[in-house]
Amino acid sequence: MLKIDHVTKRFGSFTAVNDLTLEIPDKQMFGLLGANGAGKTTTFRMILGLLNATEGTVTWKGQPINYGITNSIGYLPEERGLYPKLNVKDQLVYLGRLKGMTKQNALKEIEKWLERFHITEYADKKVEELSKGNQQKIQFITAVLHKPELLILDEPFSGLDPVNVELLKDAVISLKDDGTSIVFSSHRMEHVEELCEHVCILQRGTPVVQGKLKEIKRSFGRKNVTIHADGDLSFLKEADGIVKWRDHSEGVRLQVENEEVSQELFTMLQGRGFIRKFELEEPSLHDIFVEKVGARYE
Repeated sequence: MLKIDHVTKRFGSFTAVNDLTLEIPDKQMFGLLGANGAGKTTTFRMILGLLNATEGTVTWKGQPINYGITNSIGYLPEERGLYPKLNVKDQLVYLGRLKGMTKQNALKEIEKWLERFHITEYADKKVEELSKGNQQKIQFITAVLHKPELLILDEPFSGLDPVNVELLKDAVISLKDDGTSIVFSSHRMEHVEELCEHVCILQRGTPVVQGKLKEIKRSFGRKNVTIHADGDLSFLKEADGIVKWRDHSEGVRLQVENEEVSQELFTMLQGRGFIRKFELEEPSLHDIFVEKVGARYE
């Protein structure tokens, strides 16, 4: 288990992370979320031992993280850190050797990952000759080549088109299924919602939401209602308890205070024409993030 115990990080008078306590279970995916400047990357760097906490402790399997155990940890930074003039294979071998791999084992893993990401033809090309998306794939491979037990991913899907996002998501899920504990951040709430069992949302370095995602959504109280209809639905605005109203091409998407409001809406629709869809859902992670942080991501 990765344990962050009452960790605070100050830079002079500025507090980047404030009294953060998290327990991240083994062999699961954990989402660390927040707007820009919320303290996510600072937290990652303290987990890795790149920054010392001002207060509190960070432990992995009950032990402080130090250079003696870093070979069991993988890290994908948000900023790419590859050598642009070095070819892909040589660079991956070099970085694998730094993580304790033999050259033979590194080459075997490199071949497997290049095939998985459909980029075997780039093995002998310089990194600077690759597209941004393919550079991101190579950066990801550097983080997982040595089969880490703990993997930290900072915005792993940045710069990828939808097809390559799916490739990377499948790889992340496979790693988790094979026993890797994964902590990652993303501004794409739908990715976190799809992949993570546990989440923590930071605001100015302080956790404002944390726990199991299912429990967080159930405890939020508000619900979403999607209605698709051919006629005008504006009369529904007369109902009490509607928090948000959003028109779209097929009808409306509403956020309501509770399930009772949705029942009132359903009753109001009776005899008002053909309704093709009426769906009540738990709030999305996007809804919760916007409510708690006040930021908006499309």
